[in-house]
Amino acid sequence: MSLTSTPIPKIQTKTIIQMNNVWTSYDAKNFALKEITLSVDRGVNYAIVGQSGSGKSTLLKLINGMMHPSRGTIRVDYQTPDITNKKFKKMMAKIGYIPQTLGLVKNLTVLENTLMGALPRINTLNSLFNIFPSNEIDEAHRLLTMVGLENKSKRKAYQLSGGEKRRVAIARALMQKPEILLADEIVSELDRVTSHEIMELIAEAQRRINLTAIMVHHDINLALEYANRVAVIKNGEKILEIGVDGDQIIDFQTGNMTQQEILEMYE
Repeated sequence: MSLTSTPIPKIQTKTIIQMNNVWTSYDAKNFALKEITLSVDRGVNYAIVGQSGSGKSTLLKLINGMMHPSRGTIRVDYQTPDITNKKFKKMMAKIGYIPQTLGLVKNLTVLENTLMGALPRINTLNSLFNIFPSNEIDEAHRLLTMVGLENKSKRKAYQLSGGEKRRVAIARALMQKPEILLADEIVSELDRVTSHEIMELIAEAQRRINLTAIMVHHDINLALEYANRVAVIKNGEKILEIGVDGDQIIDFQTGNMTQQEILEMYE
């Protein structure tokens, strides 16, 4: 059989996200991120931790194609992230993004907000009138049951608690049938019990569909509890990359920090 008549199989990368020496700026003067190099394997939970203004959210925007690097390269499953690029636009349906604001429409119901995740699969006319096939509605109800909101599907988003709103945002993102989930401070301002409940929902989704999660956190302890790796960002630079194996902290990035400094961060 000739090569021309043989269909070329799709190559699936082990590393789904790769950033090499990435710099970026909002104002062309000061860099929000500097010399960022990291890789995220398919199916893992990768956390980004740092103080406010350290560049964590900017990292997610680069992965999502909402921003472009000033220098360096980014690949998301072979594609260069760019929301203006037609090829990447097709891939964006496979990237679930939960911003800090959650992006819910406050006057829509829980079910309607969840169904918004299916819009990329709906034809233009139906999407304009919010007409969804019965199979999509069934899937939305299934996801709402999974996140514990099966009895609140008709409630408006503005009537929900903070934890409930985050559950809707997760259901909407999963409604996209994503391969990658980007979540920006999804458990911020929540109590510890609710934070763990939300993280368990995402962990369960990862187990079911081999989802790759890149999550911004402010709590390094919570991040290490759920993430395979944790990147610590300070003043726009990745100063550390660690993980937990049993009762040991594994340092994946040899840097200038001492063991005591790392332990103090963890404590």
